[in-house]
Amino acid sequence: MSPDATFPQRPFPRDFMWGTATAAYQIEGAATEDGRTPSIWDTFSHESGLVTNGDTGDVACDHYHRYEEDLDLLAALKVRAYRFSVAWPRIHPDVTGPANQKGLDFYKRLIAGLHDRGITPLPTMYHWDLPQSLEEKGGWTSRETSYRFADYAATVLEQLDGVDKWTTFNEPWTSAWLGYAYGIHAPGRSDIGAGASATHHLLLAHGLGVQACRDIRPGVEIGLTLNLGAIRAGSNDDADVAAAWRNDGNLNRIWLDPLFKGEYPQDMVELYAEYPPGFSVVQEGDLEIISSPIDFLGVNYYGPGTVMGEGREHEARMAGFHVGPPPSEESINHLHSIGVGVPGRPRTAMDWEIDASGLRELLERLSKEYTQIPLYITENGAAYHDYVGTDGAVRDPERIEYIKQHLEACLDAMDEGVNLQGYFIWSLLDNFEWGFGYSRRFGIVWIDYDTGRRIPKSSYYWYRDFINANS
Repeated sequence: MSPDATFPQRPFPRDFMWGTATAAYQIEGAATEDGRTPSIWDTFSHESGLVTNGDTGDVACDHYHRYEEDLDLLAALKVRAYRFSVAWPRIHPDVTGPANQKGLDFYKRLIAGLHDRGITPLPTMYHWDLPQSLEEKGGWTSRETSYRFADYAATVLEQLDGVDKWTTFNEPWTSAWLGYAYGIHAPGRSDIGAGASATHHLLLAHGLGVQACRDIRPGVEIGLTLNLGAIRAGSNDDADVAAAWRNDGNLNRIWLDPLFKGEYPQDMVELYAEYPPGFSVVQEGDLEIISSPIDFLGVNYYGPGTVMGEGREHEARMAGFHVGPPPSEESINHLHSIGVGVPGRPRTAMDWEIDASGLRELLERLSKEYTQIPLYITENGAAYHDYVGTDGAVRDPERIEYIKQHLEACLDAMDEGVNLQGYFIWSLLDNFEWGFGYSRRFGIVWIDYDTGRRIPKSSYYWYRDFINANS
């Protein structure tokens, strides 16, 4: 641990849930073993030129075979909980047929191993690995996929014992917009209207999944994880304020309003009417299903966003902002805005700005405008260009400082009455970072992808000592 890596000076509650997180396709490997069939990410990553260096998740961290080693790392870390995802293509390889026992057995072993080590499992049902066979029938632009998800949710609730807290989806925004609207993630479609319809069908699937789970195990806790953000206008100019509100609508309100208010924001419905099918796919009764009560909300936060109105590049540069290319032409055109970088603000290896005040801002907004149910930071972390030193150690003081700043922001929000009950670092392991392949490292444990060797980084030991100091 870095000698100047201090801890936040205020303690967290004794029952605060400390954890770390991973996702199936990013770490498991064993892509064709024990009955697993292809997901959209298998297909996408094997298509030439879509992922950095042609990387795939075929082997990844080989967690499927080395999970005991990884569970020992969790135990030594002293976390109370572990957030992971179940791979839909391992459980229902042909979607409508019987469950795959070998796939279920892997997760049963994983859950049992967590319990043996005194760690609470917090599984996510869907972290972006849609069975490819469903994508070929329309994927998340098809209403039928929502019902197939409910079937899958019922299967894992029935078959995987020892889990009292489940999350339905991780970051449905990413699935809908990076996958269907902007073409950056699997399945690689570039259609704004498809992004809007996928948004609705993902929310519908969540609601149907919640209802299926309540029918099977009424006492189980069910939540959802959203990647939410603090969207800020680059100035007080009306064009910039309006651009920020539109971006907020796409990232935040279009998810939170149906979940907690039972309605879509009217400005978003009108905006996407220009991009068929938009929200014309909504049917009577859907919003009642989507707003089925949940027990907790997971929040993934990495950094804030600053935007200005379309065509205001000159004004942005005159104000000292960095103006970079959008992730795709579609993403800038449909929200009529430009993203700008705040001068002097530090950035991670993902080129994401670091500003922990955005996390406090977001948590306080959720508490005041939407819900008092328990909140969990289900992902928070940073990618850096880590390397193994000549002494065999991996030192990452920037990541430690990032985590410390965001924990301070959590404490500030809790002081204002926010019902925050847990924090999960992303990620336990370096892993397959989607379109970036293995070129970005988020883990607190280094992975040598040639040998599979695990090396805990300085941040791992800092987090362990911090948890001990707060328990």
